[in-house]
Amino acid sequence: MAVGVFDLFSVGIGPSSSHTVGPMRAGAVFAAELRESGVLDSVAALRVDLYGSLAATGKGHGTFTAVLLGLEGFEPEKILPDEVEERLASIADTGKLNLAGGVLLDYALEDMILRPLTVLPRHTNGMKFAVSDAEGKVLREATFFSVGGGFIVREGEEDAALEDLEESKKELPLPFRTAAELLGRCASKGLGISDIMFINERASRSEEEIRAGLLHIWAVMEACVETSLKREGVLPGGLKVRRRAPDWLERLLKEDKDRNDPKYWQEWVNLIALAVNEENATGGRVVTAPTNGAAGIIPAVLYYALNYAPGMDQATQQDRDDVVVKFLLAAGAVGVLYKEQASISGAEVGCQGEVGSASSMAAAGLAEVMGGTPGQVENAAEIAMEHNLGLTCDPIGGLVQIPCIERNAIAAAKAINAAKMALWGDGTHRVSLDEVIVTMRETGKDMSTKYKETAMGGLAVNVVEC
Repeated sequence: MAVGVFDLFSVGIGPSSSHTVGPMRAGAVFAAELRESGVLDSVAALRVDLYGSLAATGKGHGTFTAVLLGLEGFEPEKILPDEVEERLASIADTGKLNLAGGVLLDYALEDMILRPLTVLPRHTNGMKFAVSDAEGKVLREATFFSVGGGFIVREGEEDAALEDLEESKKELPLPFRTAAELLGRCASKGLGISDIMFINERASRSEEEIRAGLLHIWAVMEACVETSLKREGVLPGGLKVRRRAPDWLERLLKEDKDRNDPKYWQEWVNLIALAVNEENATGGRVVTAPTNGAAGIIPAVLYYALNYAPGMDQATQQDRDDVVVKFLLAAGAVGVLYKEQASISGAEVGCQGEVGSASSMAAAGLAEVMGGTPGQVENAAEIAMEHNLGLTCDPIGGLVQIPCIERNAIAAAKAINAAKMALWGDGTHRVSLDEVIVTMRETGKDMSTKYKETAMGGLAVNVVEC
């Protein structure tokens, strides 16, 4: 299917879309196939091979446990944090995996085969599943790639998936692959960017379903913040990173009692971004936007839009809901451009593909709801990405904590500034969004592997973990 707004914004668990959500999704697909093919009852052994970045940073990213949960049949959109803890504790205590929810196998984390120095041709995030019977005969096997944002691709079906994508785009009323095509659609129809995205979404959902779905996405984002602000202590994983969001909230409530003093806007934006990413680092329930490592940027900028954009102090609930829907549609349209032309995978192009893409999407969403023309919205997205080019992915200890959490807050502020700069212009500018997206893609190709989520360079090797 053509990439849509609900592909770019999906509910899952932390800490990583490419290393947690994608592997769990792949495991769940394989488990479902075992049930549907009728071979499940004959399975006596399981083999899991993890390659490249999944093996190199999988421990800190929750990859190994996510794979186990997926193979038990759990899906990232539906599993709850309490279920995660319950099932992982059971596997650890008993040493048994409930494969596809139907066969108990002797299998634990230690049985996974890790190949961090082996990168499969399609993508660095590769994983292979195989099951065999009591005689050792392989009953079924499959290789998957987690290509960023929770998206997965099966080996051998890449061309077919691409063909399906192209065919599905033909069914869209107003398809686009580039920003130039998107702006052309806006000009020919006299519509905004969010309008174009909304029309395309109606090809597969009703207007009511689109609106309800996007408001649900925002509700999950808000719930993520609320949950995070109730937690105390340090983040899991061994780095002993202190949770800052609860203390920040306490101070802000003392200094900005009515929560509407404009001089505190950046502190509130920082708070939202930190809270979301602290919850993500905990393995909590988040919205992939468009990745988990960058999950705090869009909620933080949308919070700004709802609380500090002109006229919002007089807005009704209907007005606020309209802003949410319009913001996410415009942001989603820009996300499509990155997914189509480049990558949103930190393991493929560095953090510019995650935080950079999210900042660009957020800038577009904010410019849209603040009354920007299509040209100004495109300019906002371009400015945000241009100043995230070359951003590396080098988390310490393979944990989505340092520099990821603070990086979301910084990128949210960049997005807001990018939108403001664009809105002070007339939409014409020297560098196009398409040119910046291509530059990001090429920069990612040229970037050393050690700076692409492998824990072999940057902060990951220059900062002592303990």
